Amino acid sequence: MAEAVLYDVTDGLATITINRPEAMNAMNVAAKEALRDAARAAADDSAVRAVLLTATGKAFCVGQDLKEHVSLLAAAEKSGSGGVMSTVREHYNPVVRALTGMAKPVVAGVNGVAAGAGLGFALAADYRIVADTATFTTSFAGVALTADSGVSWTLPRLVGPSRAADLLLFPRSFSAQEAFDWGIANRVVPAAELAAEALKVARALAEGPTVAYAALKESLAYGAGHSLDEALDKEEELQARAGSSEDHGIAVKAFLAKEPPRYLGR
Repeated sequence: MAEAVLYDVTDGLATITINRPEAMNAMNVAAKEALRDAARAAADDSAVRAVLLTATGKAFCVGQDLKEHVSLLAAAEKSGSGGVMSTVREHYNPVVRALTGMAKPVVAGVNGVAAGAGLGFALAADYRIVADTATFTTSFAGVALTADSGVSWTLPRLVGPSRAADLLLFPRSFSAQEAFDWGIANRVVPAAELAAEALKVARALAEGPTVAYAALKESLAYGAGHSLDEALDKEEELQARAGSSEDHGIAVKAFLAKEPPRYLGR
């Protein structure tokens, strides 16, 4: 049986590939555990300077594997154990925390439909490159569930609270072009070019000033929930960190020499 999630680190880039194409990359327990562990591994590995999250087949990820979920619900009802939704605590939350919290940029290469938790994983990335044939849907209310995988936090920050409420209360598919127009997709490319373009962008980030990228990521997250004065103090703190990095010195010297910088990621 093929691995549910593939993990590779090459030249500072960790590529995490959801690999259940026969199930449209639906997340069964094995896939959720593997994705969680891969995201944590990338976050903890100092040799990893950027992450590419993508998938095989025609879908990015359709969220929870409902076939397995129905079986788990039936088993829980029969045993009286409950706790099926502990998957949010055990799997989805750790994945999103790892992707959003790691001190390195994460690129999502969205090759096809991203629904439910799949949408949440895409929104947890710092940069989204989307195939022009891809679609998105919140889907949660469609199966009588509320939002998880960070969607209640990420979606309104990207599309605004009113549109987020509309999409969550009345789940429906929306296109790659709509995702771009609403600020979800950073780039939309022809489907045939998605893999190459996502790799190109992720590779460029893996070769960039990692400390500065980490500071930018932290400052954006901090600024989303704090006042201007607090954000200014955070910028001062983070700029001191970036300014003392080896890469800053490399960048200044390269600028004066009129040469492209070759960053070390520290």
